[in-house]
Amino acid sequence: MKFPNKYLRNLKPYKLASHKIWSVAPEQRAEVLKLDWNESTIAPSPLVAERVHALLEQPSFFNLYPATHNEELLGLLAKYVGLPTENIQYFGSSDVLHEYICKAFISVGDPVMILAPSYDNFRLTCQANGADVYFSYYKDDFTFDAEHFENDIITREPAVVYICNPNNPTGNVHTKEYIEHLLVEYPDTLFLVDEAYYEFAGITCKDLVMKYDNLLISRTMSKAFGLANFRVGYLIASKDNVQFINKIRNPKNLSTFAQVAACAALEDTDYMWQYVDEVHKGQAYFAETSKKWKDEMTVHPSHGNFMLVEFKSYESKIALLNYLAENNIFVRDTTQAPSVRNCFRITIGTKEQMAHVIDVMGLYYGKRKRENSII
Repeated sequence: MKFPNKYLRNLKPYKLASHKIWSVAPEQRAEVLKLDWNESTIAPSPLVAERVHALLEQPSFFNLYPATHNEELLGLLAKYVGLPTENIQYFGSSDVLHEYICKAFISVGDPVMILAPSYDNFRLTCQANGADVYFSYYKDDFTFDAEHFENDIITREPAVVYICNPNNPTGNVHTKEYIEHLLVEYPDTLFLVDEAYYEFAGITCKDLVMKYDNLLISRTMSKAFGLANFRVGYLIASKDNVQFINKIRNPKNLSTFAQVAACAALEDTDYMWQYVDEVHKGQAYFAETSKKWKDEMTVHPSHGNFMLVEFKSYESKIALLNYLAENNIFVRDTTQAPSVRNCFRITIGTKEQMAHVIDVMGLYYGKRKRENSII
């Protein structure tokens, strides 16, 4: 076709995982354990439903565009982050924020470097806007080689470097001190640090935006806060960078329902932190209990609400992945790089939910052991 822009013609699409949950009747969704998109595995704070239901009693706003400058939401975000409101802006998801960052800071032909394997949608966003994307990879054992990474920065001279911190899907996390080292050492490079999983890691570099203009931080309320369906993300950056992105930001693209849901969730952060604690317990349980199959797979440590599970072969990975799906447990096949070909990523839920996963995995390996003994 001659009509699409030339950067889209040979573009590799972002590969979605199964989303079969939406083909299941609502009353049957409780039977499905969706562990493939790193969403919260429980509903958000009850305050969210309460506030959203209250909105339905006020339908006079349905025909109006949403508020374009929600001071309550900005104030709650500022309180949660611990920075002034001038350093924060909300968006209709962190994906939308990434699109604005590409428009505001990346020109056609600019080199962009991604610490990989990583969240692949950012690669797609950059390439669709004409950027030249390069990857600097973690080692094959998923450890980080700082010297190799920084040599790649020196070689490529990227306009923007994308670091998912904690990294998805490997679970690595970088310290605030290392991020500051990068900001100082490479002042002409803009670093986008994606803190989508900040709540689970407890590590952030948000205070550095008060000192450095070459840092942007993206966050989401889709993970720990459980608001994935409302699509709420936010930017943390210097005052100048926030104002610059505001020049092109469409201020009416976060619905009233999403704004109210975000405010409700931020008013009940205790609920969110209790869920984070449940995930940590589920993660410890899954890591320890799965050791019984250490000859079959390796569960790598993670600072996010997910873990990377590595198998001895691609076929053994697919066999278990399919068995889990047959039992209404969906995990994410990782395809971002050769190093994760024999892996899948599993979202970590509560200890009770992970105990169910372990039970189903036990049935699979027990069945396979019986079949092998017959042979």
